[in-house]
Amino acid sequence: MSTPLIEFREVEFIYPNAKSPALRHINFTVQEGDYAAFHGTSGSGKSTLMSILGLINLPTKGDYLLNGVAVKNLTNESLNAVKNQGIGFIFQNFNLLSRMTVFDNVCLPLTYNNSVSRNQYVDKVNKALDMVGMSSYSDRKPHELSGGQQQRVAIARALICEPSLILADEPTGNLDSSNSAQIYEILAQLNSDGKTICLITHDYQYASQAKSVFTISDGQLSC
Repeated sequence: MSTPLIEFREVEFIYPNAKSPALRHINFTVQEGDYAAFHGTSGSGKSTLMSILGLINLPTKGDYLLNGVAVKNLTNESLNAVKNQGIGFIFQNFNLLSRMTVFDNVCLPLTYNNSVSRNQYVDKVNKALDMVGMSSYSDRKPHELSGGQQQRVAIARALICEPSLILADEPTGNLDSSNSAQIYEILAQLNSDGKTICLITHDYQYASQAKSVFTISDGQLSC
């Protein structure tokens, strides 16, 4: 059996000065090419789980293995390289820089990737924008776009370094039902193209579209 892309072994996390853990005894695996959804209400621990998946926080106890490697053994330089090149982040609030064009927003992660030369930027950005149907908007600023269009740009930015893992944290939390459906169609297509997707959501309607569904409640996980 192949090594899971993601494996949590008895992971716990407690915030400084907190009286109880935000996550307790978390165990699960995600295989490469899977589409896993983590469903829970506000305060359930799903945002903390996402922060660990994205290497923003490290487990207080237990092990998080990424491609078979315990992340606690990685240097800060290695952690930053994985976050920049191996993981694509999609946020609820888009996190686009208002002063920059669509092209420059999508291009931004490439500036931290020394393996990509500047003459490769244009082709990579255009390819990413084309994948989400936004290739004709490269010169626009975020305020000139609808919420759905901004999230498409954010997805293109998440794809620009060709990561093996996409983390989507409430990606349609600020969108109407029509735009939400379009975003989830894009995520499903990305998964069909081979991308591993981890989705955090409070909406079971969208969580149920994933191949693997986990429920998180009071910091504990169940299938």
